Amino acid sequence: MTRIEVDGAAVDVPEGSSLLTAVREAGIELPSLCYDDRLSPAGSCRTCLVRADGKIAAACITPAASGTRVETATDGLRTLRREAVEVIVSALPPRALATDGRSELAHACESLGIGPETARGAGGRGGDASHPYVHLDRDLCIACGRCVRMCAEVQGTFALTLVGRGADTVVAPGTGGPWAESDCVACGGCVDTCPTGALTEPGPATGLTSASRPSPEPTRTTCGYCGVGCSLDVVTAGGKVTAVLPARDGPVNQGHACVKGRFAHGYLTSPERLTRPLLRRDGRLEPVGWDEALAQVARGLRAAVDAGGPDAVAAISSARATNEENYLVQKFMRVVIGTNNVDNCSRLCHSPSAAGLTASLGLPGGTDTFDDVEKADCLLVVGANPVEAHPVVGARLLGRVLHGAKLVVADPRAVGLALHADVHLRPRPGTNVALFHGLAHVLLAEGLADEEFLRERVVGLPELTELLADYPPQRVADITGVPAADLVAAARLYGRARRPAILYGLGVTEHLHGTDGVRSLTNLAILRGAVGTDRGYGVNPLRGQNNVQGASDMGALPDFLPGYGRVSDPAARSRAEAVWGVPVPGRPGLRIPAMFAAARAGDLRALWVIGEDVCATDPDANRVARALDACPLVVCNELFLSETARHADVVLPVASWLEKDGSFVNFDRRFQRVRPAVSPPGAARSDFDVVHAVAAVMGVDLGCATPADALAECGRVAPVFAGLSHDRLDRESAVPWPCPDPGRPGEATLYAKRFATPDGRAHLAATPYLPPGEQPDDDYPLVLVTGRRWAHYNSGSMTRRGGNLELDPVDFLDLHPDDATRYDVRDGAHVTVESRHGRACLIARVGEQTATGQVFCSFHFPTSGVNRLTSDHADTVTSCPEYKVTAVRVASSS
Repeated sequence: MTRIEVDGAAVDVPEGSSLLTAVREAGIELPSLCYDDRLSPAGSCRTCLVRADGKIAAACITPAASGTRVETATDGLRTLRREAVEVIVSALPPRALATDGRSELAHACESLGIGPETARGAGGRGGDASHPYVHLDRDLCIACGRCVRMCAEVQGTFALTLVGRGADTVVAPGTGGPWAESDCVACGGCVDTCPTGALTEPGPATGLTSASRPSPEPTRTTCGYCGVGCSLDVVTAGGKVTAVLPARDGPVNQGHACVKGRFAHGYLTSPERLTRPLLRRDGRLEPVGWDEALAQVARGLRAAVDAGGPDAVAAISSARATNEENYLVQKFMRVVIGTNNVDNCSRLCHSPSAAGLTASLGLPGGTDTFDDVEKADCLLVVGANPVEAHPVVGARLLGRVLHGAKLVVADPRAVGLALHADVHLRPRPGTNVALFHGLAHVLLAEGLADEEFLRERVVGLPELTELLADYPPQRVADITGVPAADLVAAARLYGRARRPAILYGLGVTEHLHGTDGVRSLTNLAILRGAVGTDRGYGVNPLRGQNNVQGASDMGALPDFLPGYGRVSDPAARSRAEAVWGVPVPGRPGLRIPAMFAAARAGDLRALWVIGEDVCATDPDANRVARALDACPLVVCNELFLSETARHADVVLPVASWLEKDGSFVNFDRRFQRVRPAVSPPGAARSDFDVVHAVAAVMGVDLGCATPADALAECGRVAPVFAGLSHDRLDRESAVPWPCPDPGRPGEATLYAKRFATPDGRAHLAATPYLPPGEQPDDDYPLVLVTGRRWAHYNSGSMTRRGGNLELDPVDFLDLHPDDATRYDVRDGAHVTVESRHGRACLIARVGEQTATGQVFCSFHFPTSGVNRLTSDHADTVTSCPEYKVTAVRVASSS
């Protein structure tokens, strides 16, 4: 710590702090119109002047050296600061100080006694209102550069610049033209940091920034979009959300957000929101009351059990639901129905992560906290595009790279972080296992493995060494298409790093051999001694949906109880039975694909789908729809009349994440609180209340009357969560699991003492490369890869009902110029994409992000029919679909 004197008082600040930090630590506020503590200091506005050891200095750019004596309160200093602000204000129009006192500039003027008459600028420079979420008023821009630095240093998009000279200098998109057509990704950081209101969010939130909170205090909650787990402050008025702001003290996002969490809340008031239950009569869904809908659900469930036994009923729980709701759903199925037929959408994305990480290391979660991963000196990012799918993580990783960390990206497409990589490996889709074995071969061949770690904490090295002999760089190049030299360079960067880290996404898991991919990727961290030690930051999956980790943690799985006790394990069943008071079936239930197969076969007679649009997001969507149509009872909990809801017999209107109480678990295993900011519309209820209501109609009291009670009960069933509670999360913001003791911190970094496998050692996997389920041929010559884009989320049910639709209005098919020429497809043309399974209609977008022979599209617009194309091939261990490899053909349809 550094000690200095501020106006006669001793102040201690961390090494490297500025005088401004010390002054604020002393409780003194100075105007600082060019300063934001998230950004590098500029010292350009001269409004934070102090006297340091007798010399006038800008406090924001002057280091706090030990023993420095600082004065802030003399009349001369006040005059200097006032004059500096007056010079800035004089060039602005009077309305610059008419923002209800909410801008930093208005606050500074008020504190210095500067009135509106000081603002004498003529204005007339115009603005830019082309963007749905960010509006620019050029007359209020003071060219402080904070927005430019925010875009570059925090977001990493570099979309903004300053143009003009002298008094005419103003912020503008770096590409020129309207803001809406720029590279802006609408994170809102520029709005948050703007000190004058030149950049605002249109509508009720105009002028509102995270530095000027309204009164009363907003509601702190956790974002309900991707699995990053950003903390957000939700501002409301009149029972409606007026703004969502990133929490400056958010454990993961640290004052940052993305376009979805920050702005995509328009769906809350969409006229399409379901507000009453719907019941199918004579082939049509008609509004009814809750009593009638619940009675129909209960009759249908009883009829299904009577006709086919408990296993004739199944439920698909939700990664969009809270932990407590997922806990209650699986308890309902096991206690009320008497079956293990419950699953969640992790089956379709990260079930290979759970299986692979458990087999290799012992637990089904990432090994390290993201705060530690961010300290790595080499990042290996595989099968993930966090810049678009997890923007806050992507921005933080890019920031680390820009500060010197090495970056290896393995992804077929040249997007996101790949554009900044030291080495970009572009394997053919479906060849991951061979690629990882090639990297491992180099680690062993060049002596880059940690021999002591392997000797003391690992098993399986002889078997893996024998296997890797068949994967020299040139053979791997032949399989994957990755040049041997690039493979070797990547292995050396990872192998020679002092503290490397691996992050991966669905490009690893969503394959026929996804579990093998996770295990062979984990081999690299084990060989390097980079897991469970201080020599690296392990292996970390980037989770796609907000609570995909938590849904599985809570036991919404056919083969696991809460806390990952196997249903086949008598001890795990005994713990649950002691709490629930009923026997728990010992045979694993149906996975999601098997549920649909059983429905088509007539064996599944009731299916409850909670918050998932399976007709839009599941593979081979035509067969999914046939399964729903064949099932005698389909119940759907939804916000909107989704494609799945259109096939349901009963549709129950439910609350969204901004209307719920509970908790989520993010991608690095942190429990965080979810709090309702507004009430659900009409008669909509939370999923928690709906499950309780159905149980009550069936004559069963599920107990745990509140979400807090449910988490507490879960801790009694699963000792790994015994230290967690809503009270603790309210106090500590975020607590990672394992957390068995309420008096001790959760385990942020795993395996420091031993691995969680039965023998306490890490297990290397000698799994040979096997080809994907589909291969291109003369009839279907292209390989389709599906994934996410930055403006939308999953099936788009929420993000398509608001301004995000202006930013990304259609599903595009990305293809290489060579393929566009070969198949006579023009940029912007309507195209028909066909596979062996179905047909989709998209808009062609020609560019070099994709390699020749490959095409890419998202699945955010169900009407495009993208998941009618994908096959029913699935990971041989977990049944996770092979979304990333589908053979297709393309033809222009216009």
